[in-house]
Amino acid sequence: MWTFCLITAILFLILSVDFAFVRMKKYKTGALFDPLRILFAGVIVSSVILFLPIYISTRDEGGYGVWESVLLSLHNVIRLFVVDADFESITTVLENVSVRGGYTAIFSILFLAAPFLTFGFVLTFFKNVSAYRRYFEHFYSDVFVFSELNEKSLALAKSLHDNSGKRRFFVFTDVFERDEESSFELLEKAMEIGAVCFKKDVVTVHFSWHSKKKQLNFFAIGDDQTENVNQALSLIKKYKNRENTQLFVFSSQLEAEMLLSGAFQDAGGEIKMKVRRINEVQSLIFRNLYENGFNSIFQNACDHPDGIKRINAVVVGMGGYGTEMTKALTWFCQMDGYLAEIHSFDADELAEQRFRAECPELMEFSGKLDIEGESRYTVCIHSGVHPSADDFYQTVRRLPQTTYVFVALDNDEMNIATAVKLRETFERMRIDPVIQAILVNSDKKEALQGVTNFKGQEYRIDFIGDIHSSYSENVILGSDVEEVAKERHLKWGSETEFWRYNYNYKSSVASAIHRKMKTLCGIPGIEKAPKDREENELWNLRILEHRRWNAYMRSEGYVYGGTVEKCGRNDLAKMHNCLVPFDQLPLKEQEKDDD
Repeated sequence: MWTFCLITAILFLILSVDFAFVRMKKYKTGALFDPLRILFAGVIVSSVILFLPIYISTRDEGGYGVWESVLLSLHNVIRLFVVDADFESITTVLENVSVRGGYTAIFSILFLAAPFLTFGFVLTFFKNVSAYRRYFEHFYSDVFVFSELNEKSLALAKSLHDNSGKRRFFVFTDVFERDEESSFELLEKAMEIGAVCFKKDVVTVHFSWHSKKKQLNFFAIGDDQTENVNQALSLIKKYKNRENTQLFVFSSQLEAEMLLSGAFQDAGGEIKMKVRRINEVQSLIFRNLYENGFNSIFQNACDHPDGIKRINAVVVGMGGYGTEMTKALTWFCQMDGYLAEIHSFDADELAEQRFRAECPELMEFSGKLDIEGESRYTVCIHSGVHPSADDFYQTVRRLPQTTYVFVALDNDEMNIATAVKLRETFERMRIDPVIQAILVNSDKKEALQGVTNFKGQEYRIDFIGDIHSSYSENVILGSDVEEVAKERHLKWGSETEFWRYNYNYKSSVASAIHRKMKTLCGIPGIEKAPKDREENELWNLRILEHRRWNAYMRSEGYVYGGTVEKCGRNDLAKMHNCLVPFDQLPLKEQEKDDD
């Protein structure tokens, strides 16, 4: 019995250490199975098993029964954890036991480990109490609560902190002090802005005790987009009727919009909380086109003998960013005096088929340049072409003179290497297209600004999409293009519908972007109100806007659905009766293309 209990106790102790520190590398803080609790349970079970034979062995002397022995063992375990157990009394009982050395060795470990575990739990308790205390001290501050402490949430919090003249307080949840250098660095930076860190999940911390006159802002901003949505749904249930409350959900998944919309319906459609979904991919592409599109795309277009300037774009990588940019360029480049040809490359053999499945009619109208009043563009998807292979660069050399390049591969290293190699290729061709490349790491972007080779020649690569630029107050909470788009949407719809449905949000943003480009490109009459335009200006702008709208709707997957009389619009089927050349529209629909 003594030997069996000793071996069993050692096994339980080893298993608890193994699961706590080896197998449970990634766990949910605050959940049942975090490392400290696993280790705590393992020490309890091991201790009970070790105490059992001490009491059961006295049974033959008229001592304790089995259940009494179990209860007394538990009693001694409690004493062990509160530093009240007597080690000498145990060694006295073990004097005549053959495995005495093993028992004394493991009891020595447990007598030392148990108080430390107790201290750990007490410390955890006081940490949460301290976090709540600091939170209550900012009762009259605007509070910004982040679901995780990561590089994105910290960048946004620091931007909010640095740009504010108001009282703002920052809270990070789901924070666990791991023995990783990056985690400690994040914690140190969080402390620098005076943030408080909770170990609990964002949905389990009570934020209701806060001034109703002050803003309570939640950011579901973890790396797991599905978890972001799940947390958002729980937060909506808890805080849906609170005034001055905003929720920002970071997710590019289609299911996010559907689930959040379902949460509105469950609440009867009327909730006081403002909910916004942040599609990080879409946000970057739109912001880049709005801020840099004229200089990088229109101004760099090359002249052609027919008088129409050519925009020859190359997109490298058909992941989220590359696909979104390919779609956007088709409507963005609809402009009088310009013609766009877009070549997108991807190593996936099915890249073109996937793109056609997403927006079939966009590809069907590619290259049809002679239909009056219709979108004019050419899109070519080069499937199965790897950007590091020679056939990629050979193909690029054979293309019409490239004027714009967008590199969006799997990681920063590939994007940098590909952009540099493309610059080398274009230098040999003696052409100078604008090259933009995604670069997430902000430190790398700063280091690469204006970088030159050993001869002092600049690579002239515009790196975009870094964390500090993408997760800032101006981008997430106060985007210029969003404000302009919302103003346009409010002429016919509500603000709630603008944020709630991506169809409304995205179409309004695209419209706002293109209107700015029309102005910068000097399209006659754009600076005037529709009623003040001359007849030719009015009709030219209507035709141009319809061309843009056709390309935009097709980029969203819409197809022609037949005439209105035959129920030609069905948004569930993504069918629209107005996807026709301008002159085939009824006059009522043509007039809708006024600004």
